[in-house]
Order: sequence, then C-alpha cells, then structure tokens
Amino acid sequence: MDLNNFTTIARAALTEAQNYALAHSNPSLTDLHLLSSLLKNDSISLPKLLNRSGVDLIKLGSSVSQSVENLPKIQSSSTEVKLQVDQTLVKILAKSEQWAKNRGDSFIASDALLLAITEVNGAAGQLLKQHNLNVTSLKQEIETLRQGRKIESDSGEELFETLSKYARDLTNAALNGKLDPVIGRDEEVRRTMQILARRTKNNPILIGEPGVGKTAIAEGLAQRIISGDVPEALLNKSILALDMGALVAGAKYRGEFEERLKAVISEIQSREGDVILFIDEMHQIVGAGKTEGAMDASNLLKPALARGELHCIGATTLNEYRNHIEKDTALARRFQPVYVGEPTIEDTIFILRGLKEKYEAHHGIRITDDALVAAAKLTDRYINDRFLPDKAIDVTDEAASFIRMQSDSKPEALDLIDRSILQLKIEQAALQKEPTSDDQNHRLEQITTELSKLEADSGALTEKWQTVKTKSEEVKQLQIKIEDARHLLERSQRDGNLEKAAELTYSILPSLINELDVAKKAFEKNDTVGQQVESRHIALIISQWTGIPVSKMLAGEEEKLLKMEKQMERQVVGQDEAISAIANAIRRSRSGLSDPNLPLGSFLMLGPTGVGKTELAKALAIFLFDKKDAILRLDMSEYMEKHSVSKLIGAPPGYVGYEEGGSLTEAVRRRPYQIILFDEIEKGAS
Repeated sequence: MDLNNFTTIARAALTEAQNYALAHSNPSLTDLHLLSSLLKNDSISLPKLLNRSGVDLIKLGSSVSQSVENLPKIQSSSTEVKLQVDQTLVKILAKSEQWAKNRGDSFIASDALLLAITEVNGAAGQLLKQHNLNVTSLKQEIETLRQGRKIESDSGEELFETLSKYARDLTNAALNGKLDPVIGRDEEVRRTMQILARRTKNNPILIGEPGVGKTAIAEGLAQRIISGDVPEALLNKSILALDMGALVAGAKYRGEFEERLKAVISEIQSREGDVILFIDEMHQIVGAGKTEGAMDASNLLKPALARGELHCIGATTLNEYRNHIEKDTALARRFQPVYVGEPTIEDTIFILRGLKEKYEAHHGIRITDDALVAAAKLTDRYINDRFLPDKAIDVTDEAASFIRMQSDSKPEALDLIDRSILQLKIEQAALQKEPTSDDQNHRLEQITTELSKLEADSGALTEKWQTVKTKSEEVKQLQIKIEDARHLLERSQRDGNLEKAAELTYSILPSLINELDVAKKAFEKNDTVGQQVESRHIALIISQWTGIPVSKMLAGEEEKLLKMEKQMERQVVGQDEAISAIANAIRRSRSGLSDPNLPLGSFLMLGPTGVGKTELAKALAIFLFDKKDAILRLDMSEYMEKHSVSKLIGAPPGYVGYEEGGSLTEAVRRRPYQIILFDEIEKGAS
C-alpha cells in the first residue's frame, strides 16, 4: 500500500511502529506495534478518545508493551533487517482504506487505523476488548471530533480540535482557580460586556499602554462568567485566548496557516456563539501568515466578524493600534475601542492588596501593607518607562523573592561563625604537624576552647534557622490549603452543593485559619531574620533597577531638604548665594509648587574659570543621588555647528541613525535621574 495515501500523522504512526519493531528485533510488523505508536503519539486525540470510551490508558499501554516483549525475536548480525508485514496488519490497512472511502476522505487518517484495529480480530483488537473498550462510544467520539468534516489533504487531520491546540480556555482556567483575582477595572469590564451584548459589531478592542491591565480585563470577564455575574446574553460563554504564535509556528507550506485559522473559525462557528475569542497583541493578526498570493489573518477574520458569527475581544497598545489596525479601516470599523488608562496610585494600592494573599502563599512569607504602599508610590515616582500596576506588582514580587532567597540561605551570623570554625581547624591541623613547644600547646588549648564555644554557637544558630525554615514552610502550606478551600467553596456554591459549602464555611476554613494564626505566631516568635517584605526591601529592589540610592527614597524629605545648604557648603566653600538659590529651587520643586513634569531645576551657573561651577554640580549630585558621578557632562564645544544638534536629540526621520537616538535623549531614557551638565554652553550652536 502506498504511504502517500495516508495523512502525515498516520504516516508518522506507521513509521514509528516500524522503528518500534526493529528496536525489539521482531521479524514482523504487527498490529501491536501500530497500536503502541498510536497510543504514544501526543499530536493526535486518539488516546483521549479511548479514555472517554472506557479504556484505562496506563493499563492498556502496559499490556501492549508486555505483548510486544512476548513476540518472537531474531538474532541478526546484519545492520539491515527486512521486516515482514503481518497478515493481520495488512487486513487492518485495507479496512482503514475502505473506512476512509466510505467517509469520503481523500487520505487515510489515524482514526481510520484505530477503528480498523477494533474491527479486525487481531492481538491489538483483543487487548482493546479486554480493557473494556466501548466501540459504539468510540465511533460517537470520532464523529463529534470530526463534526462532519472530510480529510482532503495530508495535513487535514491536524485541523481537528484546533481550539484545544491553538487557544487557551480562560473560563476553564478561572473555574480551576488558575487565574489571579482581578481587582478594580469595573468600568472597563462593564463597558466590554455592554459591547459584547450588542447585536452587530459586538467586538470590543482594549487599547492601553503595556502593563495597565488589558489582559487582566479579559481574565476578569472569564471569572465573572464562571460566577454568573454577567448579563444573561453572556452566561455559559467560553473565553478562549488565541495563541497566534502557535498558529503560525510550523506552517511550512503555502496555505497551511490559512487552513489552520479557517479550522479555528469553523470550530468557533460550529459552537453557535458560545465562544468569545480573545486575541492578545491583536496587531499581530495584520500581516500574520501573509505570503505572496495569500491573505493575512485579519482578512480571514473579517467575514466572520461582519456576519456576527465570531465574537472577539482584542487587546493592543495605543501605538500598535494606530500603526496597524487604524490604517485598515475595514478591520477597525468591526471593533469598538475601549480605552484602558493607567490606574492611580490609590487604585494600584487597592490592586496590590487584592493580590497580596496569592504572592504570600507562593513565596511563603508575609508582605506588610507599608510595602504595598511603598511599591505603588516609589515605582510611580522613580520608574518612568513602565506603567502601573504592572511595575508595582513586579517590584513586590521581586522583593518577596529576595526575602525568600535570604531565608533559604544560611544567615550571615551563622556563616561568619562557620568560616571562623574552618579557619581555626586549619590552624589547629597545621600546629599539630609542627614540633611541640609550650607556646604551641598553649595556642592549641586556646583553639580547642574557641572551637568548642563557636561550635556550640553554630549548633544553636543552625537549630534556630532550621526551626524558622520549618515554621515558614508550615505557614506556606496552610496558606495554599486555605486558598484551595476558598476556591472549592466558590465551586460548591456555584454547583449548588450546599452541604459541602456549609462544611467548608463552618468547619474546614475556620479550622485552617486558626491553624494559620497559630503557625504565624510560632513563626514570628522564632524569626530573628525578619522574613517579611517591608518598605525598605521595596526601596532596595527599585534601587537595583534604577541606581537611585535607597537612603534617598526612605529618608524624610523635610529634614533632608532643610539641611541642604549645610551639606553642600561642606564641599563648596564661599558660594553661599549660589547654594541658597539652588536649594530654594529644589525645595520648591519637591514641595509640589512647580510642574512635576519638568526637571527639579534648571540653573545657569556664571563665573570665571576655577570658581567652582562644575564642583557645585557635583555637590548637587552627591546630595540628590549620593554619588558625584551621577552627572551627564556634555561639552558644548563639540556642538558648535548647527547640524550637530542631531547628535544630542538623534537624526530626524529618513536620515541615517534615526533609530539610534541622541547622546542626550538616550542617556536620559536609560537613566532619568541624573544631573545634565552643559559645559561651556556659550560655545553651543545658537
């Protein structure tokens, strides 16, 4: 039989069966080898279909492996062994061809091979019967999988269950408690539901900067659908997040990408409006999969969107929307924009408080409320290239990771003692090798005394450290149990299992919470390291990100600013008037009397050479940033020509170096908190 008559997946199964037979030195290729390869193939749905039809896959796989081991083996020194095809397998292949013709398929698929195995009374068919396979149920499962579609190409089998391959079910993830809680954004979620409930053009597109929570809105809607907190028109809907990368990946031949996407659309249409497709980074569909003479993803989606057969939620940034989607007016008019703005500091704190328990359970440490407030305020002030709440969540997560890593590592005090013990043991071993003397004996006695004391201290500290680790792990496990119990409670209430809900509410949860309180008290009693995230840890992480000194973030602004002149006068003597003018300007800016979007101050320092103009700039850098090299010095004598301004701000569009940026703009973008010193400014081009 010609292998070209089989689909790609069926061919791969037959090839794998052949390799399996050769690996076991079997003289014949049998139906057992074929069944084994079908069970091991992850790219097909047959194992799942068998499982739904009453077969225990683990037991079946074990029986097939044992049966293959019992097959006759040949001993051959030849590197090439010609396999004979067993007569039972020949019948199976013929039966599968007949089954494919009856279905109107152009190629023989793997499901035809499996059904042929069940109909031909061979060793593999007997094993399936022994493991309680319901053939009628299997045929029904295959019909459901196919949904009346015929296989017209060798890759046609890959188009079954495309949604499970190329999309993630957000509602199922919400049902299983795998999504983080979505705090706030009620107005945006309400607006999204309002658009989805429209009769036509019911496709919202969430537009906002990266990190403001566009994807979280889709996840929040999935959670509301599960809890029933949606309009009747959206009840029992499923939100599926399309993975555009998986859809494009591996599409080698022309038309393969279009086939996959059409199969996705067809499967959504067959579910008759029960599916809402969520496309994150929606600008990727414009041009996705486009080759010469082929359509891109957006053009394939347009007809289904126009007819209302496809409900879709998109998400993209403002720039990408303007550059890609807005230019395609036919696509843009099918979507209704929902603008998602950056939350305020107060809203961010509210969001962080809602996520706090999840992060505490994950890291097994406590996060103080002060740390959450500091995360929102300090990230808003010092990290300007990202947006709330994403940057505040990331900083809190990293601070918790930092504390967890510290708690898992050996405490510094214990490490110092262990190092001292090691040094003393090395000295003791060296002295014992030397000829004995009174001084040597005296020193050995001292070392022995010191070692006994240090080893006792080390043992006590090690025991305490291990106790803290154990208590910390107890707290973490209890937090996870409480989270699981709360999720089970929500599920029981949704399913109407009131008996289970009552048991969880009045028995299990109170007991777990009480255990957690006891465990937390025991942990805090033994904790000498301080395994909780505080505002100083948040400041430390931001310092690592930005290079801004920690002390400057946490020091009281009023006290620091009042003493500004005294600190600067220690470094620059005799320039009291200039220092006073600079200090007053900085105080005005820090007290909120000047525009927060402008620099803290702009100063023109005039005077002859050597009076301390540059030194004053260094003193200001030390006061603001704790280091005098936090200065970007630009020698304006290098910018005497008019065209040299492009060195500062970058070349205009269309010129060489446009995307590289300028020496001023790039330096400020990478390090926004620094002093910019325009030296010899009078020489700059006017």
